[in-house]
Amino acid sequence: MKEFILLLLFCHVASPVTHSLKYFFTGSSGVSNFPQFVGVALVDEVQIGYYDSNTKRVEPKQDWMNKVIADDPEHLQWNTERCMHSQLVHKAEFETLKQRFNQTGGVHTFQRMIGCEWDDETGDYVNGHHQYGYNGEDWLVLDLKTQTWIASTPQAVITKQKWDNDKADLAFLQYYLTKECIDLLKKYVDYGKSTLQRTVLPSVSLLQKTHSSPVSCHATGFYPDRVMLFWRKDGEELQDHMDQREILPNHDGTFQMSVQLDVSSVKAEDWGKYECVFQLSGVKDKLVTKLDPAVIKTNRGINTALVIRVLAGPLLLLAICIAGVFIWRRNNNGFKPANTSETSSTECVPPNTSQ
Repeated sequence: MKEFILLLLFCHVASPVTHSLKYFFTGSSGVSNFPQFVGVALVDEVQIGYYDSNTKRVEPKQDWMNKVIADDPEHLQWNTERCMHSQLVHKAEFETLKQRFNQTGGVHTFQRMIGCEWDDETGDYVNGHHQYGYNGEDWLVLDLKTQTWIASTPQAVITKQKWDNDKADLAFLQYYLTKECIDLLKKYVDYGKSTLQRTVLPSVSLLQKTHSSPVSCHATGFYPDRVMLFWRKDGEELQDHMDQREILPNHDGTFQMSVQLDVSSVKAEDWGKYECVFQLSGVKDKLVTKLDPAVIKTNRGINTALVIRVLAGPLLLLAICIAGVFIWRRNNNGFKPANTSETSSTECVPPNTSQ
């Protein structure tokens, strides 16, 4: 549960050919039944390792990580020692922050994210990230291009000035994010390619709370998270009347996403013109789901009220036609007898050591 919450906080959409390695560290105070320090390592948004201040050890979270450890027995111990060191430094930074904000009791969180991205087609370094957050707000962000820190609050200015003057640490971070992190990412991608480079198509459902609510096209169980999900009308992608939600992780390592369509102004006879389209990166075929009231799920099952509303126009026309046929047959040939027969149809990296 702890890992799942952290994943929800930091999930994002990756680019089509980019692999990423990220570490998230969270220190907390005033939170009962939760470790004071937690570290999570992710490759391509898939958790590969976990550490907390209660267990004081790194735990691999993917089967292929056990192969990494088997081939390099010191890998796990090395990561554990680095995490324990990060925990101590993180605690000191946390206490300094609370003093800066003149805070003592209550619930507080201090978070750090560091990582890199690599293009597996060109083999190039793409980007590096190193940033801090306090109580859910940005605090300091490293600008690699200018080799300076960006302060997001007045309380961060003192630390920014100190870290900007630490040229040795900035040089190390530049090296780590552009070289060491990338080498490690390549290693992990190679070991985990059967998992990280697989493609899994989702199940797609149409959901609606009430007959007047937007219709949500919900795709779940797909991998990787490089996807497109949108509504289209008459083959053209819609730009208006849509609400696209962020990609979220499932407990099994796959992902889910939804996009809503406002149908309040859609005429009954136009429903058949709308389609929900799911496109997974690396897969040629699209999954297309027509806007059909007969398959929309609600809390009560199939939305029968919606079916009746959408079919009201066609049914009325059909009823008129049937009545006309009956009148014509009665006037010309009389009624025929009724047919009564029945039919059936990880790891951690050295942190900054001073505020």
